[in-house]
Amino acid sequence: MTEITAAMVKELREKSGAGMMDCKKALSETNGDMEAAIDWLRAKGIAKADKKSGRTAAEGLVGIATIGHKAVVVEVNSETDFVARNDAFQDIVRGIAQVALTTDGTVEAVAAANYPATGKTVSDSLKDAIATIGENMTLRRSAALEVEHGVVATYVHNAAGDGIGKLGVLVALKSVGDKEVLNSIGRQVAMHVAATNPLAIRSEEVDAAVAERERNVFIEQARESGKPEAIIEKMVEGRMRKFFEEVALLSQAFVVNPDITVGQAVKDAEKLAGAEIEVTGMVRLLLGEGVEKEESDFAAEVAAAAKG
Repeated sequence: MTEITAAMVKELREKSGAGMMDCKKALSETNGDMEAAIDWLRAKGIAKADKKSGRTAAEGLVGIATIGHKAVVVEVNSETDFVARNDAFQDIVRGIAQVALTTDGTVEAVAAANYPATGKTVSDSLKDAIATIGENMTLRRSAALEVEHGVVATYVHNAAGDGIGKLGVLVALKSVGDKEVLNSIGRQVAMHVAATNPLAIRSEEVDAAVAERERNVFIEQARESGKPEAIIEKMVEGRMRKFFEEVALLSQAFVVNPDITVGQAVKDAEKLAGAEIEVTGMVRLLLGEGVEKEESDFAAEVAAAAKG
């Protein structure tokens, strides 16, 4: 029996594009024969799927699912919008969202969870789907929010169907008040989050590094005025207050009624709900956010082909 070394696994990974554990198993099954291991991976559909995984997957769909006082949102990417409109792909996204409800919402937990439709993990089920559909797909992000008392309101923007679209938002409201009122104000706040993308719920929760960076920019801008340091400090503090008002959810002007803040809208809803309402969490997933898409220069491709 040939010893399967780390170097052999690394070499097979580079040649096939398959995952480490798949490569190790392939080498074990073929007694260390590199070419036979590649054929083994191809026969299993693993090499084919993983070679496609090198392609940029920035299209796809965001899916949302809820149960009781819990809601989840997942982002499943594909290479093209054409596949995202495919019924089979949409069913996969809905299915993964349902699976996510049984987990803590982290990508790792969702990927490792059982996907009932196949009896395999979500990760392996996606790999099988890649080989079938012929396009790279990835579970990129997921998150969950839960409250003991209250609701987790949801909103899907640019919906492609029930619970799926290009942008998904969750907003958790802690309250013992009327559920209908909570769902109503919660959905409105979720729509607001979709539109404004706040950095935090409250100003004191804004990332310290982000706030410090803004402060430094304001200081340099103020110094260009040539005013004394004492005046500059007051100018900066004023600009920082405005900054927090603009990026913190509860202090933002409510998109449904710009005459009041989101915080005031929630406070007003307490009267109808018959109890205090606290916004305890929010999640906003925009499809493909942060993914650097590959740009294709068609003219350059044609010119290169013409040159042979």
